[in-house]
Amino acid sequence: MIDSYFTFAYNIISLDIIYKTLASINMKKNVGILIFNNVEVLDFAGPFEVFSVASELHNFDLFNVFTISKHKEAISTVNDMSVNPKYDFENHPSIDILIISGGTGTRQIMHDERILAWLESISSKAEYVLSICSGARFLAQLGILNNAPFCTHHEVYDHIIKVDPTAIPVKDKRFIGHNNVYTSGGISAGIDLSFHIVQKIYGEQVALATAKYMEYDWKK
Repeated sequence: MIDSYFTFAYNIISLDIIYKTLASINMKKNVGILIFNNVEVLDFAGPFEVFSVASELHNFDLFNVFTISKHKEAISTVNDMSVNPKYDFENHPSIDILIISGGTGTRQIMHDERILAWLESISSKAEYVLSICSGARFLAQLGILNNAPFCTHHEVYDHIIKVDPTAIPVKDKRFIGHNNVYTSGGISAGIDLSFHIVQKIYGEQVALATAKYMEYDWKK
């Protein structure tokens, strides 16, 4: 009983030291989420919530989360929600974690040269690159999925293979990683991927505490 108590206390103290150390050495990560017309709401809102809540529960020291679009004007999501991006391509902080949302709009803009150039530039410097749902179309178009395993929405796999025949579909997982690039299945799967990235950076306890606060059944 006493041993269990001290083990518990040690774990709590250790976690507290870790969080304070991370804050003191400025380990806060910038999370930039690409949005656009006809983006799927949960594709960006789900990851936004996970990273934001994780940071909120730890004195806002872990993540700085923001949306980015090609232009600063409001975008219209699938089913017509109006969203104001915080930044545009010309004016945003550096990005440690790039999140590429999906939605029906990806088909219309996956050949947009300015978007592709921006994504290529940011992807080459980011610590992690995440595509949610059909956001994988951009990665395929850029050649980032060459000979790499990937997940996407179940209705989009065939299209990704047409864009890049070397890409390797993984249909039995919620998400998968290859080097620093992670792709998720459709819509809600992006939430599980986001928890996974929180865990990779700050540990399982931070991810579990976030999932508990959100009352979310994290599918690892």
